[in-house]
Amino acid sequence: MRSYQPDLTPPWKRSAPVPEVPAEPDLVVEEVSTGFCGAVIRCEKTAQGPTVTLEDRFGKHRVFPMEPRGFRLEGRVVTLVRPSAAAPARPARTASGSVAVPGARARVARAGRIYVEGRHDAELVERVWGDDLRIEGVVVEYLEGIDDLPAIVREFSPGPDARLGVLVDHLVPGSKESRIAAQVSDANVLVVGHPYIDVWEAVKPSSVGIADWPVIPRGQDWKTGVCRALGWEENTGAAWQRILATVRSYRDLEPALLGSVEHLIDFVTAPGDGDGLSGD
Repeated sequence: MRSYQPDLTPPWKRSAPVPEVPAEPDLVVEEVSTGFCGAVIRCEKTAQGPTVTLEDRFGKHRVFPMEPRGFRLEGRVVTLVRPSAAAPARPARTASGSVAVPGARARVARAGRIYVEGRHDAELVERVWGDDLRIEGVVVEYLEGIDDLPAIVREFSPGPDARLGVLVDHLVPGSKESRIAAQVSDANVLVVGHPYIDVWEAVKPSSVGIADWPVIPRGQDWKTGVCRALGWEENTGAAWQRILATVRSYRDLEPALLGSVEHLIDFVTAPGDGDGLSGD
């Protein structure tokens, strides 16, 4: 029979207990010794003990042992443990944060539309809201600028069954964009925007891996100036792909853009768009 051996370690030298957190998929943690931050991809059993695979925002994977006090979660040191097999599965979510509908088929396109200023705007909206838009049957088109917005609205011929939503860059009081938007007064058209000079700025700097978006003096091409200030190759197409690749979900976007896009989707899909089509 083994005799009891008391713990003689002085209390001030004992490590304080830390929470045990199940390593559920998509949980974002930081490994304490390397500072590697990523989302949980999977847990595995190995001969050396359990491991967890993390994926960072650039898509890079790294495998770490699930050691006690080995990770930080929202700044707190935690011990990751394998999730219980009996734990209920969390509903899958789209990039916009909506509950995903497994097996849902894209709805036939509505007569209503959402117009955005440029290709980058359209690609960002597709990146985050694409699944939702397909289920709702909403098509997003880009205009290459809004200088001719009043004429574009007239040509679209909006109505209760064909509502039009327009997303405008740099929609702030006194701007050229605000003066153009003010010329549109049709009740079946909603023009909203965000305060950023370009949709690039609607991506959170922390997601891109920079401290802040640089301030570019008036008179300079804004996108080229950003590339120069950040030390990137002065290729705005490549720069945009670099930025877009960091966007994994709505969490990577500024609230001002999120609210505007959600408002447009609600407007275009509100009852009264009477195309009568379902996704079946």
